[in-house]
Amino acid sequence: MSPSSYVVRVADDPADREACFAVRKEVFVVEQGVPQELEYDDYDAVATHVLAVREDGTPLGTGRLLYGEAAAAKTDGDATVGSLGRLAVTKEARGLGVGVALVRAIEDAARARGLAAVDLHAQTHALGFYERLGYEVYGPEFPDAGIPHRAMRRVL
Repeated sequence: MSPSSYVVRVADDPADREACFAVRKEVFVVEQGVPQELEYDDYDAVATHVLAVREDGTPLGTGRLLYGEAAAAKTDGDATVGSLGRLAVTKEARGLGVGVALVRAIEDAARARGLAAVDLHAQTHALGFYERLGYEVYGPEFPDAGIPHRAMRRVL
């Protein structure tokens, strides 16, 4: 599969949303052992979800943007900062640039909402990925679903 053989779009319709949730289940619940009840939350209803799909419609990756009140708990109450989360890329699509394309699409959605920065909670093994995209670590390491994480931010 070549990197150009997929598209990233905002997941507005129900089928796209279900594809996002299926990728998250595959990556977080099945691969990483995150309990399903922790993976899905009330924020899913208000988030902007993005989806990467192969030309044949196969879902390859997803992520979401929280903003406004939904992001406040994750951004120390700063309404100008969005929260990137639930970034997941299927095993078959890793290394093809799908993760980068998803992050950039989420940043574009944040800019469109007038946000000044994006925060995220990165699994520590993924810090280098986000640093290459301009994110900077802040604060101490903390566990989330039993996995070590660090907070990161990128000014847009």
